[in-house]
Amino acid sequence: MNRFMLLYLMLLLITITSCQSSASGKGDETTAGDSARATSALKVDTLYKDLQNPWGMAWLPDGRLLITEKAGEILVFRDGKFTGEKLSGVPAVMSEGQGGLLDIRLHPNYNENKWIYISFSKPVKGGATTTIMRFKLDGNNIVDKQELYEAKPYLDADYHFGSRIVFDKDNYMFFSSGERGTMKKVWELNNDHGKIHRLKDDGSVPDDNPFVKTKGARPSIWSYGHRNPQGLIYDQANNRVWGIEHGPRGGDELNLIEKGKNYGWPLTCYGINYDGSVLTDKKEMPGVTNPTHYWVPSIAPCGSMIVTSDKYPGWKGNLLVGALALRHIARVQLDGTNYVKEEKLLNDVARFRDVAEGPDGFIYAVTEGPGLLLKINP
Repeated sequence: MNRFMLLYLMLLLITITSCQSSASGKGDETTAGDSARATSALKVDTLYKDLQNPWGMAWLPDGRLLITEKAGEILVFRDGKFTGEKLSGVPAVMSEGQGGLLDIRLHPNYNENKWIYISFSKPVKGGATTTIMRFKLDGNNIVDKQELYEAKPYLDADYHFGSRIVFDKDNYMFFSSGERGTMKKVWELNNDHGKIHRLKDDGSVPDDNPFVKTKGARPSIWSYGHRNPQGLIYDQANNRVWGIEHGPRGGDELNLIEKGKNYGWPLTCYGINYDGSVLTDKKEMPGVTNPTHYWVPSIAPCGSMIVTSDKYPGWKGNLLVGALALRHIARVQLDGTNYVKEEKLLNDVARFRDVAEGPDGFIYAVTEGPGLLLKINP
């Protein structure tokens, strides 16, 4: 055998060994490249398989991970494993349709004040409504519960509750409230539906909110003309808020959320009605802020985040958007506030309900159908 043939065989052996090594590992693992060959090469660890309808995630400083279940439970995880424990004292929720226990978020100064915030569809006379509550923990017990906000008027509908929570650098709380089927009323400022709201962390209204001095307007409103924003992101590096909302049949939107702006629903839209009929012939209108990006067909965007970790080369500043209908995570690349392109990650793995960056710098996701807790490794 000549030396060239020997060299070729050695290289072939190294390649085979390397491929076998990268395909093996500990626990349940999926190589994202197997399910979406056009995506980045990722290794995904399945940490838990028995979630039902998870919605939000939040890490406590002691290492515990809290995951909300739509039915009204908060599960406790540690070191990627379910402890078997759940928080007691969760408020009553209306867990029907799209309603239930939704987002969860720690106060930015949690180490000092111990406040945890949740959003949920609260059962009320005449239906249910998006509600924001904060509480503290005594072990696994919820204590010191304070309701900070209820969307009004109350409506008898079990869909389009929103509802995500983020805090900005000044500890103002932004949260979304879906339009609950009220359609054109989302342009009216005398109701809370189809809006992004801004409050102080104690639930009081900031003096500089855009409509605080407008007669008849709900003072918590920050922006309006939204359909059902189930994604909300705070970009701390640039002091920006991004909103991601469901369109009807097509026309999901990524919006840069700005003070007092009107985002058009339902008089402007890039989608159509579910029955195929035309909802509106207008994509733009004077006084309406156009989306930074829209999706046709709908991906059904939900929980979202901005990458701040250095563990994923080239991803810093990208948005990750969980998709329910198209069952993937969209990695959206931006140039400032302009959309550049996106990449599908973990295509057809499950319905991605939330995606978040853990305190260890790694990205985690919760899904339904099947109900998984995933750790996404570069």
